Amino acid sequence: MLNEEQFRENLAEVVGRIERFCHEFNRSPDEITLLPVTKKWPSEAVRFCQRAGVSRVGENRVQDALGKQQETSGILWELIGHLQSNKANQVIGRFERIQTVDSLKLLGKLQAGAEQKGVKCKILLQVNTGEDPAKFGLLSEQVEAVLEHALASSNLLVEGLMTIAPYAPGEPSVARRAFGRLRELRDRLNEDFKVDMKELSMGMSGDLREAIESGSTMVRVGSALFGERVQ
Repeated sequence: MLNEEQFRENLAEVVGRIERFCHEFNRSPDEITLLPVTKKWPSEAVRFCQRAGVSRVGENRVQDALGKQQETSGILWELIGHLQSNKANQVIGRFERIQTVDSLKLLGKLQAGAEQKGVKCKILLQVNTGEDPAKFGLLSEQVEAVLEHALASSNLLVEGLMTIAPYAPGEPSVARRAFGRLRELRDRLNEDFKVDMKELSMGMSGDLREAIESGSTMVRVGSALFGERVQ
């Protein structure tokens, strides 16, 4: 694992890239939240983030995150990996937000668990706007029905949408198209449902520019901060 000095250098580089892209597309860096992705890294990576003033991190796997939560404190956790409905009850109250809600079944499980525990559960709806068979997420035409159920769920707070662009190195138009579709979908749903979903979680280390150009409010960055982990 890299040391803390290396992490801080990487963090400064990523923040600098975000600022340059925001300037290029006439946006304010204050509109973008950087979410470090600490998956596969030990809890020390979370402490690096904390000491650098980062308030939240993203994790892909429920069990990994729960283990790190026992070893750290004072930071917010967002679940950004696929969540099986049979694990829904494990995440209630343990994550600040679930970014990967992609089915009515999961939605129902989260509502039931949150109601039972007497808490509110913040969520994003994951949409497969790139229509990538290798990715999870609702198809665009399915989102309206799921959003309607989510808005009717008393213990769920829908804060926006999330997507992962198809993997297409050297073809930025692929990510740009997927991100643009998510923004357009969010804007239409806000108008149709008279809601104010502000969050567009889209963009990772390799497609930051396209995400910021397309209106992202949160970029999920792992390898550009921590490097590639050798398995």
